[in-house]
Amino acid sequence: MSITRIRVILPFHLQTLAKVKSEVQIDVEGEVTQRSLLDAVEARFPVLSGTIRDHQTQQRRPLLRYFACEQDLSFDAPDKPLPAAVLDGREPFIVLGSIAGG
Repeated sequence: MSITRIRVILPFHLQTLAKVKSEVQIDVEGEVTQRSLLDAVEARFPVLSGTIRDHQTQQRRPLLRYFACEQDLSFDAPDKPLPAAVLDGREPFIVLGSIAGG
Protein backbone atom coordinates (compact mmCIF):
# COMPACT_ATOMS: atom_id res chain seq x y z
CA MET A 1 0.00 0.00 0.00
CA SER A 2 1.31 3.45 -0.87
CA ILE A 3 2.13 6.09 1.72
CA THR A 4 1.70 9.81 1.00
CA ARG A 5 3.26 12.51 3.16
CA ILE A 6 0.86 15.42 3.67
CA ARG A 7 1.70 18.86 5.06
CA VAL A 8 -0.85 19.89 7.71
CA ILE A 9 -1.10 23.31 9.33
CA LEU A 10 -2.79 23.35 12.73
CA PRO A 11 -4.30 26.31 14.59
CA PHE A 12 -2.32 27.69 17.51
CA HIS A 13 -4.41 26.07 20.26
CA LEU A 14 -3.94 22.60 18.70
CA GLN A 15 -0.22 23.25 18.16
CA THR A 16 0.07 24.01 21.86
CA LEU A 17 -1.89 20.92 22.86
CA ALA A 18 0.17 18.62 20.60
CA LYS A 19 3.44 20.45 21.41
CA VAL A 20 4.29 20.96 17.73
CA LYS A 21 5.07 23.81 15.36
CA SER A 22 2.48 25.24 12.97
CA GLU A 23 3.14 22.71 10.20
CA VAL A 24 3.43 18.96 10.70
CA GLN A 25 4.04 16.21 8.16
CA ILE A 26 1.64 13.30 8.30
CA ASP A 27 2.05 9.97 6.49
CA VAL A 28 -1.23 8.58 5.16
CA GLU A 29 -1.62 5.03 3.83
CA GLY A 30 -3.81 4.45 0.80
CA GLU A 31 -6.20 7.03 -0.60
CA VAL A 32 -5.82 10.46 1.01
CA THR A 33 -9.16 11.93 2.06
CA GLN A 34 -10.17 14.23 4.91
CA ARG A 35 -11.14 11.14 6.90
CA SER A 36 -7.90 9.21 6.30
CA LEU A 37 -5.77 12.31 6.91
CA LEU A 38 -7.51 13.24 10.16
CA ASP A 39 -7.36 9.59 11.28
CA ALA A 40 -3.59 9.73 10.71
CA VAL A 41 -3.29 13.06 12.57
CA GLU A 42 -5.14 11.61 15.58
CA ALA A 43 -3.05 8.42 15.47
CA ARG A 44 0.19 10.40 15.49
CA PHE A 45 -1.04 12.92 18.08
CA PRO A 46 -3.57 11.08 20.30
CA VAL A 47 -4.00 14.21 22.43
CA LEU A 48 -5.81 15.77 19.43
CA SER A 49 -8.40 12.99 19.30
CA GLY A 50 -11.79 14.63 19.67
CA THR A 51 -10.47 18.16 19.23
CA ILE A 52 -10.78 18.35 15.45
CA ARG A 53 -13.73 15.96 15.09
CA ASP A 54 -16.39 14.83 17.54
CA HIS A 55 -15.55 11.46 19.16
CA GLN A 56 -18.96 9.95 18.43
CA THR A 57 -20.05 11.37 15.09
CA GLN A 58 -16.63 12.09 13.56
CA GLN A 59 -18.13 15.41 12.37
CA ARG A 60 -15.92 18.50 12.14
CA ARG A 61 -15.99 20.61 15.30
CA PRO A 62 -18.17 23.71 14.69
CA LEU A 63 -15.41 26.28 15.23
CA LEU A 64 -12.90 24.61 12.90
CA ARG A 65 -12.69 24.86 9.11
CA TYR A 66 -10.60 22.93 6.56
CA PHE A 67 -8.85 24.66 3.67
CA ALA A 68 -6.52 23.68 0.83
CA CYS A 69 -5.57 25.34 -2.44
CA GLU A 70 -7.49 28.49 -1.45
CA GLN A 71 -10.71 26.48 -1.18
CA ASP A 72 -12.93 25.83 1.82
CA LEU A 73 -13.18 22.04 2.11
CA SER A 74 -15.15 22.11 5.35
CA PHE A 75 -18.37 20.83 3.83
CA ASP A 76 -16.85 18.36 1.36
CA ALA A 77 -17.66 14.68 1.87
CA PRO A 78 -15.12 13.16 4.29
CA ASP A 79 -14.17 10.45 1.77
CA LYS A 80 -13.62 12.79 -1.19
CA PRO A 81 -9.96 12.69 -2.29
CA LEU A 82 -7.93 15.78 -1.41
CA PRO A 83 -6.66 18.07 -4.21
CA ALA A 84 -3.60 16.95 -6.21
CA ALA A 85 -1.54 19.93 -4.96
CA VAL A 86 -1.99 18.66 -1.39
CA LEU A 87 -1.07 15.11 -2.38
CA ASP A 88 2.17 16.15 -4.06
CA GLY A 89 3.21 18.53 -1.26
CA ARG A 90 2.83 21.84 -3.11
CA GLU A 91 0.01 22.95 -0.78
CA PRO A 92 -0.77 22.17 2.87
CA PHE A 93 -4.08 20.98 4.30
CA ILE A 94 -5.05 23.73 6.75
CA VAL A 95 -7.14 23.27 9.89
CA LEU A 96 -8.23 26.79 10.78
CA GLY A 97 -9.86 27.92 13.99
CA SER A 98 -12.84 30.20 13.40
CA ILE A 99 -12.93 33.61 14.99
CA ALA A 100 -16.15 34.35 16.87
CA GLY A 101 -17.22 37.30 18.87
CA GLY A 102 -18.73 40.66 18.52
